[in-house]
Formats: sequence, C-alpha cells, structure tokens
Amino acid sequence: MPVPPTAPHSGATPPGRRRSRALGFAALAVSLLMAVPTAQTAFGEEARDSQEIQAVPGGGDLGPNVHVFDPSTPGIQGKVDEIFRKQESAQFGLDRHALLFKPGTYDDINAQIGFYTSIAGLGLHPNDTTFNGDVTVDAGWFDGNATQNFWRSAENLTLNPVNGTNRWAVSQAAPFRRMHVKGGLNLAPDGYGWASGGYIADSKIDGTVGPYSQQQWYTRDSSVGGWTNGVWNMTFSGVEGAPANSFPEPPYTTLDTTPISREKPFLYLDGDDYKVFVPQKRENARGVSWADGTPPGESIPLDQFYVVKEGADAATINAAVEQGLHLLFTPGVYHVDETITIDRPDTVALGIGLATITPDNGVTAIKVGDVDGVKLAGLLVDAGPVNSETLIEVGPQGASADHAANPTSLQDVFVRIGGAGPGKATTSIVVNSDDVIIDHTWVWRADHGEGWGWEINRADYGVRVNGDDVLATGLFVEHFNKYDVEWYGERGRTIFFQNEKAYDAPNQEAIQNGDTKGYAAYRVDDSVEQHEGWGMGSYCYYNVDPTIVQEHGFKAPVKPGVKFHHLIVVSLGGNGQFEHVINDIGAPTSGTETVPSQVVNFP
Repeated sequence: MPVPPTAPHSGATPPGRRRSRALGFAALAVSLLMAVPTAQTAFGEEARDSQEIQAVPGGGDLGPNVHVFDPSTPGIQGKVDEIFRKQESAQFGLDRHALLFKPGTYDDINAQIGFYTSIAGLGLHPNDTTFNGDVTVDAGWFDGNATQNFWRSAENLTLNPVNGTNRWAVSQAAPFRRMHVKGGLNLAPDGYGWASGGYIADSKIDGTVGPYSQQQWYTRDSSVGGWTNGVWNMTFSGVEGAPANSFPEPPYTTLDTTPISREKPFLYLDGDDYKVFVPQKRENARGVSWADGTPPGESIPLDQFYVVKEGADAATINAAVEQGLHLLFTPGVYHVDETITIDRPDTVALGIGLATITPDNGVTAIKVGDVDGVKLAGLLVDAGPVNSETLIEVGPQGASADHAANPTSLQDVFVRIGGAGPGKATTSIVVNSDDVIIDHTWVWRADHGEGWGWEINRADYGVRVNGDDVLATGLFVEHFNKYDVEWYGERGRTIFFQNEKAYDAPNQEAIQNGDTKGYAAYRVDDSVEQHEGWGMGSYCYYNVDPTIVQEHGFKAPVKPGVKFHHLIVVSLGGNGQFEHVINDIGAPTSGTETVPSQVVNFP
C-alpha cells in the first residue's frame, strides 16, 4: 500500500492404498507383481498402477531454508544478520527462511526480521525459549515508513528486550503469535512514521503496548499490561488488560471474550524429535491459551507429515494426503499444475517461512472437502498469470455438513494477486462449508510492485462466504475490482475488518455498480437474516481519479438480526470520497484532512 499522504501518524492411516483381494494363488501372484513396479508382464497395467501409488515417505529433514539454532551454536547473530541483509527490502523476492530456536536461553540477540522470514521457538511453551534481547521489525529500508512491512512472523518466544521495549513495526500479514514480552511492545517504526495495522494473538505483553502511528490493529486472546492510544480502529477480543470499549473516541472496540478460537498449529521439539502441536478449540476464550502450562491439544510426530520441499509437485502432495499424511510446507515457492485437494478430516497443512503456493494454468491452488477439522495455516497463495476462478475453496458448492464441534480453520493464510508479477483470480477465497474459522488473513490485490494495474491483475472479488456460522477474526481484504467481501451464509460474524478500496480505478464508470456508485467493501446479501460485525473500517485512496465517489463502505439488509458495531470509512487525503458509511447511513467524508466518518451501531 502506498503512503496515505495525509494519514496520521490423530494417528495417520498406514501409508499407501489397500485393496481387498481374494485368497489364493492368483491374489498372491498379483501382489508379488505389484511389489516389483518395474516388471514388464501380462499384468503391466497393475505394475504401472503400483508405480503411481507408491507410498510417500513421512518425516525427514526440514530442508536448506530452515535454520535451527541452540544456545551453543556459534555465530548466531551473524547468521541472523546475514539473512536480514538479504531479506530486508526483498518485498517480492523468491527466498524464504525460517529461523528456529531450540529451547534454552540466548543472550545478546537482536533478530531483525525481514520479508518472508519467520522466527519461532521450538519449545512446547513460549517460556521454553528465551531471548535476552529483541526480535525487531523497523522500516529503515523504506525511509521510516512501515506501511509495506508485510509477510513475516514471530511465534513461541519469550523476550527480555534490551531497553525494556521490543519494536514490531509491521503492517499486514505479519502475525505476532504465542509470544511473551517481558517488557513493552512498540508497534511503530523509529521516528513514528506511518504504519498500517497488524495482528497479535495468544501473547502476553507484561508492559504497555504502544501502537502510536498504527492506523488499525487487532489483538485476540492475549494479555497486555496497558495500551496507550489508537488512530482509527483498535479492536480487542478476549484480551486481559485491554482498554474499555469506547468507540469512537478513543477508537477502541473491546469484546470481553472471543466466541470461538483455536490457536495455530506449531512445530516443536520433544527431546530430539520434531512434532506439531495442534491446540484444541476454545469457546468464549480470554487470555493466553498457555497460562496454566500446555493447553489441551494433540501432538503429531513429524513422521506423520509429508515434509514438502522446493521442487515438490501437486501430484505428490495429493498422494501424501490420500495415504494419510499431514503436510508441512518448508520455506519455498511451490508451483502447482493441479489443485492440492484435502478431503481427509483433521488434516494439518502447515507452512513455515511464508511457504508460497502459485497455481499454474489457472487451477485452484487449494480445495478443502466438506469434512471436519482441517487446519490450513502459514501459507501464502500467489496468483499466477492465467486467471484462476478461485484460489482457495473451503468445501464444495452446496456444502451442508455440521462442523460446529470440530471446525476447519484458516490461520495466517494470505493471498496475493500481482505485485510479484502478473496474477489474476476472479475470487480469491470461497468458503462453502459451515462453521469455518478464518483467523487472520490478508487477501490483497496488489497496488504496487510488478504486474499490477486495473486489468493487469484483475481480481473482482476477495472473500465470498456461503457457509453458515462462519467466524472471521482479523479479516484484512484490500483493493479488489468489485466487492472485497461478500457474505451469503447465515449467522456469520466478523471481529475486525480492514479494507482499502482499489486505488487504481481509472474513473467513476469503471467502478459503477448499476445505480450504485462503487462496490461496497463488505456486503451482506439481502437474503441473510442474521449477521454481526465489530470494529470494521474501509478506506479509499482513488489517486488515479480523485473525483471518484464511493456510495458507502458497507451494505447490509435492514433486519433485526443484522447488526454492526463500530464502523468507519476514511478518505485518505481527499482522494475520492464516501457518501455514507453503511447503506445510506453515516455522514460523508469530505475535504483533504483524512477525517473519518463513523457509525457506532447499525441499525
């Protein structure tokens, strides 16, 4: 996003398919032939079929882009600095890295985190891995402007910051999860330049969090020692120590609990063995999940995962899932010429180091069946140059199974169309299944980089929800040619929404929606009877044609069961204007002072 010029500062099944066979010599002969896949016999078809279904091995090493340290590793600071130098400004580069720290104490560390870099502790508890030092994100590479500090993460560490306060100056797609900061947390860059919003979950900050120039922020199921200020939209759910609900001044939206949450799966070491811990679902959660020790959940050994490394193809990934393996995508870029299909309940598909999946030839990158408990986490889907009708689908069209007891979740799942090169997708994410949890996603049609422009990276729709009882916590969706979010399912809920309308609309006609001026950022279909949202903002910056008028940021049916709390629209520097906030309600934005228009409750 360019700078707003006046914005304020279970156990796996046995590998391989099994076929029932009659007892007897013929069955034995076929079995023996299948055990020798290169045999050329009258049973050639059987032999070739066996080649196609050979078991994919589970476990193994984590590949060259995963850097594992322990307290005795020499030159830790030098290695971390080397990776940062490569990644500091590599916004659309191809390198991916994960920095993993075994349990123990590390002294005098300042881990600066650049693009496509994840840092994490390998303990089962954040306090198992302690830095007497910092994990830092700043914006020196961009002249003190943090609005493009995307695609990086910090997880599962305890920090004793050198000067008492750790700096994490990020914008979208930069989660801060399962962290314990024994001090304060500064979310602004050095010099307090612009910053554009981020996400904290399952973290404990003993001191005060200072967002300063952050325009918006969402914090979930955490504990803070204090919170200092807010610009437009600061939203909290289930956060101990959060400021009182006070929107619009200060702009705090505070829910005592998060109605449904499940923390993201994470890699850890059990002795010398890697495992992935999968936390259980929580209801009406408040505070961190690890306050009383290890939270309820399941540990899955690494040998039950296909460890995906660069060069892997979709056919092998799908074969691994079909035979009962989970997926661990190591840092890298993966081109897939067929859809990755996950139809097995409780499958974990976890990426580390911003693992990136690019669909070739217009295929859908990932499809999840209408099954219980699939966990997609830590993945970036980057659209290819041939248009994909969809990039991620959760459930087939018409999905109707009840998953309330064990929902599918998307966590730190990001989508990008353009920026790294031409990309197109009609709709980025379609959720057809019921009860899905969307926990922190940034769905972005690029407004800078390479391969972008009104038709070059055409992407009409960001997120479409058809399933019932879907909950979004931390929904960031930006710059789509038409609707950014459309919601058709019943009883949907969104806690925190951040949006910018497409900057590059060439003129008013290009965004005209029948008799309506522009497409709403967030639209609830007229058929919906129940829906609710909290802490939601949409901003316009029509810098190509500043005369463009957007009728409203939000559109919803006027019904007793459709409710919104704390809505905001903003014109950045007067580049385009909103006439209303939701439907025909709310004052227009005006002038060039970037003054928000707000609606406290709808209807």
